[in-house]
Amino acid sequence: MRPALLDPLFSSLDTLPGIGPKTGELYARLLGRESIGDCRVVDLLFHIPVSLIDRRRQPGIAHAPSGAIVTITGRVDRHQPAPSGRSNVPYRVFLHDETGELALTFFRVKGNWLEKTLPVDETVIVSGKVDWFNGRASMIHPDYMVRAAESENMPLVEPVYGLTAGLTLRPLRKSVEAAVARVPDLPEWLDAALLRKQGFQSAKESFRRLHEPRDEADIDPQAPARRRLAYDEFLAGQLSLALVRQRLRKISGTPIHPTGRLSGPVIASLPFSLTQSQSVAVDEILADMSGAERMLRLLQGDVGSGKTAVALMAMLAAVESGGQAVLMAPTEILARQHHATLSRMAAPAGVTIDVLTGRTKGKERDAILERIASGETQIVIGTHALFQDAVSYRQLVLAVVDEQHRFGVHQRLRLTAKGISPHMLVMTATPIPRTLVLAAFGDMDVSKLTEKPAGRKPIQTVTIPNERTDEIVERLDVALRQGKKAYWICPLVEESEETDAMSADERYQNLVRRFGRDVGLVHGRMAGPDKDAVMLAFKNGEIRLLVATTVVEVGVDVPDATIMVIEHAERFGLAQLHQLRGRVGRGDEASTCILLYKSPLSETGRARLSVLRETEDGFLIAEEDLKLRGEGELLGTRQSGTPGFLIASLEAHGDLLEMARKDAVYVIDRDPELTSERGQALRTLLYLFRRDEAIRFLRAG
Repeated sequence: MRPALLDPLFSSLDTLPGIGPKTGELYARLLGRESIGDCRVVDLLFHIPVSLIDRRRQPGIAHAPSGAIVTITGRVDRHQPAPSGRSNVPYRVFLHDETGELALTFFRVKGNWLEKTLPVDETVIVSGKVDWFNGRASMIHPDYMVRAAESENMPLVEPVYGLTAGLTLRPLRKSVEAAVARVPDLPEWLDAALLRKQGFQSAKESFRRLHEPRDEADIDPQAPARRRLAYDEFLAGQLSLALVRQRLRKISGTPIHPTGRLSGPVIASLPFSLTQSQSVAVDEILADMSGAERMLRLLQGDVGSGKTAVALMAMLAAVESGGQAVLMAPTEILARQHHATLSRMAAPAGVTIDVLTGRTKGKERDAILERIASGETQIVIGTHALFQDAVSYRQLVLAVVDEQHRFGVHQRLRLTAKGISPHMLVMTATPIPRTLVLAAFGDMDVSKLTEKPAGRKPIQTVTIPNERTDEIVERLDVALRQGKKAYWICPLVEESEETDAMSADERYQNLVRRFGRDVGLVHGRMAGPDKDAVMLAFKNGEIRLLVATTVVEVGVDVPDATIMVIEHAERFGLAQLHQLRGRVGRGDEASTCILLYKSPLSETGRARLSVLRETEDGFLIAEEDLKLRGEGELLGTRQSGTPGFLIASLEAHGDLLEMARKDAVYVIDRDPELTSERGQALRTLLYLFRRDEAIRFLRAG
């Protein structure tokens, strides 16, 4: 179904000249693919330059600055081969211009290729980095060497691309040039007024300018060619989300009319009052669910802002209306924790709550499946196992998904494709900058929880260099003897030759020698039951110091833990540090977060830790993290459904995202099937940027 004019761009990458079986493996690694068979020509169009080499500086030999890349035109005087059998002695070729002499230096020269390339008395052009030794100029292994008559074969401005081991710049550049040459005359999918206002050229010309820069301005994120293609990428993403939203909305939801019969007793029994933003969020959710259209809502809440209570109110409303609700968590441990928490909170309402995960086996599983199918189970909590074919619901009207990072656009579509059409509430404990919300969740309405429950005290955050780790251990000794609980977070599970960071295993052994059986260890490589057992022992106070990796980052709830030590804090992102810090300060006691770092800190590392010291506002921290790290790292581009942009940058092109969103909504409102002339052009855009899920929706009609 892909337009035929795109076929040259979607042919296998090894159809480009110079890419064979061996080099193909390098290209696959460069592009993050399993094999060359997974790589397409279009992938190289999206592998954009990171800088450029300017070879236009031609100062003459005597005036060439040391360490600078220059281009020299000179006559070859003589060759000085290395003595036979002396591989450590270089081969030198001397040439001169009107200002002085230059030695071209080569190591491990084989055959007579230098004599052919640089014949004596020939005028040649060479380009590379010049170094000066004892008043003599030298250029080691020039980047380019051509005869003067062939000067057009040497680019004076050369784009520089990210590389991988074994792949050098020149063959990659030739491959990119060949890919650019295959870009066809594409139909114009942008509005003429926008093209004029923004000064955009065609997509084809923009690809050419991006990969054939004439100066630094051409590779700047704000260059017109880059902005044009960034807008195209945003528009493709926003069109996909608009099409998803349109199709999901077409599937009627079940109107939910809560009575308060269950939520009333639960609210009355809570040891706290709902905050203003919790009340607003509940009202927004109940209003959405009361309509005939399905709710698609994202609930954002900072650490400890009370998302679980809001989700419970929504699920109780579903049960009051005669339906069932599910809460899907990303991990087994979090699912079981939610089950324990919600069972306790909902006890006054007498609601039947079950937990179903991949570990639920045999007769227990059969019994739970039977209760779900009959409707006896009113709320089900679990992992992805909730949506396996074997699970049949009597009347599922609400799905709550915890930690949206693991449940992106693709999963939202998959859930709908199974014929299940409940209202959907997606929760995240990671505050997300507005631009990222638009990029990843533009198909959803958004509620935000901005307050912490009453009684929560600020967490004191301090930064301490690693050299003072022994002091922290001494302070922990005192704290543990006073009955306190603490986390100690490490960036690695095991020792690594690639880094000197202390591993969780190693730190655990050290702390066991000091504190004995008071110490536990938990990390992602442990089996689920083993992790659960350690976490339960920590929660119950059987161990008081938990050494862990970031497996405890999200959702683990031990209210009486008051100390968080994060080792090598400079290795973590800001949002991740904030999430880890949020594991303490969940009770009414004062809490401390200690950020241990390795000196000296980089400028980014210093800025990151400084932000964390100064604020506990997760939304502000998320915005700062976006500035410091970029959207790819912030959400993780490998996680399904998140926006790993190829050309666009939210930091540089955030203004274009809002425009693209409005443009996409305008198009879909007027041409929902993309059948108009512009709609057909936009289908080409969707294929170009591989928005296959949107294309499938269009084809499904």
